[in-house]
Amino acid sequence: MSRGVRVWDLSVRSFHWLAVGCFAFSWWSAENGRMDLHYRSGLCMLAMLAFRLILGLIGGDTARFASFVKGPGAVVAQLRGRLHQPSVGHSPLSALSVVAMLLALSAQIGTGLFATDVDGLESGPLSFLVSFDTGRAAAAWHEASFNALLWLTGLHVAAVLFYLLARRRDYLTPMISGRDRQIDEAMAEPRPSKMVAATFAAGVAVLLAWSVSNGLWL
Repeated sequence: MSRGVRVWDLSVRSFHWLAVGCFAFSWWSAENGRMDLHYRSGLCMLAMLAFRLILGLIGGDTARFASFVKGPGAVVAQLRGRLHQPSVGHSPLSALSVVAMLLALSAQIGTGLFATDVDGLESGPLSFLVSFDTGRAAAAWHEASFNALLWLTGLHVAAVLFYLLARRRDYLTPMISGRDRQIDEAMAEPRPSKMVAATFAAGVAVLLAWSVSNGLWL
C-alpha cells in the first residue's frame, strides 16, 4: 500500500483536534452554567487561536496562509473541475472555509473577552476595559458568532462526508495520521513546520493567554 505524502504536521493536527474538543467543552460548560470552566476554556481557545495564526505566518507549507489562500480564479477553477493538479493540503475552496472559521473563531473569542452578563457577575477578563452596555453588546455578538461557528462547522463536516461518500476522497484520515495516501508519492512533500517555529508560536500563545487572564498587556 502506498505510504502517501505527509501533508499535515503535528502542529496543524494538534490545533485542529484540540480546537474541536475545546469548542465542544466551551459549549458544554456554558450550557451547564459552569462559567468558571467556560472562562478557562476560552483562554485555552485564545492560546490555540494565537498559535494557529502565528503558524499561518511562519509555519510549514500547508500551515502558512500565503501557500494555500488563493484568489477567486482558483476557487472558480475548482468549482468547475478545472484544477490542473490535486491540492497538497488545503484546496482553494477549503482555504475559504479555513479563513471563514478562523475569522468566526476570532470573533467568538474576542467578544468573549469583553462580554458581561446581565447581572455583571460573570464577565470576560477584559470586560473592565469597556462600559456595561458595551460588555452586553459583546455578549450578544459572542452568542451570534457561536451560532455562525456552528453553521460553518456543520458545512465543514458535510463537505468532508460529501467528498468521502460521493467522490471517494478521504480528507479525515490525513488529519489524523498526517499522511494522505491518495496523493501520488512522486509529488514533492510539503515542508513541515520547524520545531523552533512551533515552539515560538506556542510560547507567544501561552504568554498572551496568561497576560489576558491577569489583565496585563504585553
